[in-house]
Amino acid sequence: MLSLSDWITTLSLVFGGCCSNAITLEHITSRYPNAGVLITFFQFLIVSLYGLPKQFTFNDPPESKRAANGPNGTASAPTTPRKRWIPRLKNRKVPLLPYFVQVALFFVLSTLNNAAFAYHIPMTVHIVFRSGGMIINMILGWIFTKNAGIIITTLSASKPKSRAAEVGTPDVSLYAMGISILGLALVLSGFLGLIQDWVFARYVTPAQAEAASDPAEQSSWQEHMFYLHSLALPLFYFSKDNISMELTRMSSSPPVFLSLPQSGPLAPYEAGLIVPSIFVYLLLNTCTQLVCVVGVNRLTGRVSSLTVTLILTVRKAISLLLSVAFYGGQGNTEMWAGAGLVFIGTIGYSTGSKSKDPKEKKD
Repeated sequence: MLSLSDWITTLSLVFGGCCSNAITLEHITSRYPNAGVLITFFQFLIVSLYGLPKQFTFNDPPESKRAANGPNGTASAPTTPRKRWIPRLKNRKVPLLPYFVQVALFFVLSTLNNAAFAYHIPMTVHIVFRSGGMIINMILGWIFTKNAGIIITTLSASKPKSRAAEVGTPDVSLYAMGISILGLALVLSGFLGLIQDWVFARYVTPAQAEAASDPAEQSSWQEHMFYLHSLALPLFYFSKDNISMELTRMSSSPPVFLSLPQSGPLAPYEAGLIVPSIFVYLLLNTCTQLVCVVGVNRLTGRVSSLTVTLILTVRKAISLLLSVAFYGGQGNTEMWAGAGLVFIGTIGYSTGSKSKDPKEKKD
């Protein structure tokens, strides 16, 4: 059960990190729509670097129960873990094979979601479409409501907008390809959720029960976050040319001067760095993604999946409002009607599932 301070910290990470990340992501992709793979790479890299120290230890592995007992089978006195000079990876709660399956799905759907911007998919459609992560598990009544919302939102965004005049009218076939990419990512997201539920029930829950007396061992969400991102890094080798090309394009963006604080004799002189302006947004996007991922994983590891769904649905609704407020151009009647149906369908399905649980338990 989360304490009040834990709730405040976790929700601040989720809403602050994820909402600000959506704003910086839209700024970058509106100018560099083909930078999806590059953005995904930096996001995976920073999450891996953040989680790396927490997966190493200087203690030797714990002895087996038989070795810990005396020669006659009697329990011996507990020994202090021996220290070692070279760190080793901590023992995993989940085997590598389930991680490989999750990594493959997570890498593909993350890349597809960011690559969809190259097909003239507005951020508003992107947010609403990705909110359909539970679509595979929807029951009949709510699946119609949510699908209707996604269809209305998608069709409304396919119409030419005033902002689209800057780059010309979007090609319908190109837009359809982008929607297909988001649809595939949505299906993969559903399968990933099912696999993660199985992994959590099979490995994580028993491990947490055994380690209930040791708070240091109750960090399954950190292990899951680290391996899910770090094991995917080698896959970016196959996209190295795209990453290099986008970095070269971004380096030609208008420069911005970043002043550095000065003190002492150098105080009268202004010092700083001149960097391409888009790199500042790329850095902000990468850092806010780390905050967002940490918040979501903390939430997932401490509350029920129903609570996670409801909180993330509200978060996406706020991101949608911020997108329209900051960038505009997509706030038409059809867009709001479609978005409303999506969010109502998600919340309605979630609360409906919650009300059925006690009845099923009584039966």
